[in-house]
Order: sequence, then structure tokens, then C-alpha cells
Amino acid sequence: MTVRKYIWEDADWPELRYDDSRLTPPLSEVAHRHGYLVGRLADAEDETREQASLAALTSDVVKTSEIEGELLNAESVRSSIARRLGVDIGATLPTDRHVDGVVEMVLDATVHHEHPVTPERLFGWHAGLFPTGYSGISRVRVGGWRTDVNGPMEVVSGPYGRQRVHFEAPPATALETEMHRFLEWFNRTAEESPIIKAGLAHLWFVTLHPFDDGNGRIARALGDLWLARADHSSQRFYSLSAQIQRDRNAYYTILERTQKGTLDVTDWLLWFIDALQRAVTQANSTVDVVLTKSRFWQQRRQFALNERQHTMLNRLLDGFNGKLTTRKWAIITKCSPDTALRDINELIDLGVLRRSESAGRSTSYELTEP
Repeated sequence: MTVRKYIWEDADWPELRYDDSRLTPPLSEVAHRHGYLVGRLADAEDETREQASLAALTSDVVKTSEIEGELLNAESVRSSIARRLGVDIGATLPTDRHVDGVVEMVLDATVHHEHPVTPERLFGWHAGLFPTGYSGISRVRVGGWRTDVNGPMEVVSGPYGRQRVHFEAPPATALETEMHRFLEWFNRTAEESPIIKAGLAHLWFVTLHPFDDGNGRIARALGDLWLARADHSSQRFYSLSAQIQRDRNAYYTILERTQKGTLDVTDWLLWFIDALQRAVTQANSTVDVVLTKSRFWQQRRQFALNERQHTMLNRLLDGFNGKLTTRKWAIITKCSPDTALRDINELIDLGVLRRSESAGRSTSYELTEP
């Protein structure tokens, strides 16, 4: 008799179960914290809400890739999102197809969360993640489910020759049936809490592992889609992917334990809801920055500042790394030292900047209102 090792081998798969009584308290706490977060932005101007959403989406794109070991330039990601959403952030950086592909997937999942998910839509997301058809130096099948031509799909870690197998996915021959069943359930109106459905969708998809690569990022995007439905909004003010990245080891541990356990996935859902709760709480720090910037500029609308001054003041409000000197101003804004000094002196005369009292070889400057 064959011993079952993974949940997808269970005779009752995919009848995932959970204990409602254990999930109700944390779900209520998430709803409370999310309501507080949204309430802080309820009376804010549209531009302020857009900036808060832009910050959360940028974090989501950067961190969902970082979980998989891919480092994206945050400013390039921010520029790509801003262009697609029509948010004015001043000067933008050029982006490449890889950044744009991840951005398009995350935006499609959140902005178009009411649209049904089809195989073709998933294939489009996958193609965006791998625009060259390669993951590193390995060719991946884009526009179709994996084939297992090189053996079963396994999640492994460790050095070559001593790898540890954490999980083996269902055989490729079963994917057509499995994905049809998954998408039929996914697109159905939620009978459970949308947050629970987001957690179940994440687990179910990553267990099927239907693509050669990119399964984790697509699983998180599918979860984000149902979280957007839970919020009844395409604007996102928190990043679950950023929280998962902060708890990356715990994330992989709970996934492996769940996939090797029973069809009762209550512990996974508790972890998922707790991560969501911490993501919402963490988002308040981002909202603090956005609201501070909004108040700063509202109080200085009468000042006729040039683009260089706008750029550098926003840098300072975001948390400038190190001390601001005339030389740094000139380098960042691509102007001469004389022009930089003139810009700074104008802001000092307006009471926006002041000379720092900290000692040093070069004179440095800081905001009058941190």
C-alpha cells in the first residue's frame, strides 16, 4: 500500500477544511485594524490616497520578487506603476520588460479584481514574469502548464548533490483537470470570508505548482485579487508580500508543514490571517509618511518652487540617507554647485530648510519640520 505524503494525494483532495471558531477572532481583529487604516485616509485628498496606494503597490511588487530571490530596483518599479496609474511623481526612471511584467501582473490582479481568472489570464501573467522565456539560464515553458519532461516538479533547497526535497507537486498529466477545478472554485462567489478564500487560493495554487517557475508570485497575486475583493477597492494601502518577505522562513515552514499534513488547513489560515494583520499594522508607518508629506505641501502651496527643490524636499520627507550637503544636492539634481547653493538658500529664506547644528567638515541642511 502506498503511503500518502502530500495533501494532494489524499482521496478527498481538494476538500480543504478549517475550524471557523478558531478563525473568527483574528478575522475580526484584521477587519478592525483595516478599518482604522482606511479611516485615516478617508478624508484625505485623492492625490494623498494615490500616493499611499502607490507606496503599497511598489512594496508589493518589490517584495513578491525578493521572496523568490530576485531584486528589483524600487524606483524603477515605482515609476512603472505611476505611469500605468497616471500618478504624478515628477521625474520617472526608465524600466525594463522584467519590471513592467511583474508590475502588470500585480496591477491586473488588484485593479481588475472583479474579472474572472482564466488559463489565458494566468498565461499572460506568467509571460510577463518571464519575457525572455528564461528563468536565469533555464528555459521555462511560457503560455502553458508545465510538462515534467525533466522529471517531477520539486521544491528543493541545499547545495547540488545534497538537496533536500521540501515538496513534490502533482504530476503534469493531472494539471488540466486540477486547474479547471481550481479556477471553477476560484471564480465562484465566496461562501466563506474573502480573506479565507484568499488564503485557500494561495495554498491551493502553490500546491498545484502548475508552471515551471513563478508559482509563488502568481499564488500571491491570486491571493491579492481576493483581498481586493474583500476591500471592495482597487486601491491597496498595505502589502502582504512585504510582510511575507519579513517572515520568509516562517512562510516556507508553514507551507511545507501544511502540504505534508491533513486537509484541515486551519493552522495555515491562522498564519495567513496573522501575516495580513501585521501587514495592515505595518502600513500605518507608510501612511504616516504620506500624510506628513501631504500636510507639508499643503502648508507651502504658496511657494513657487522649482523642480529640483520639489525633488529634494520629497527626498528629505521620505527619509534622506545621511546628511544633505550642497554637493549631494548638485549630484542628485544634476546641477552646478552654485545652482544647488542658490536653491538651498532660497529654501532657508522661506523657512523650509535650516543649517544643521551637527558638526562636520561640510555644512549640511535639514528640514525645519522633520
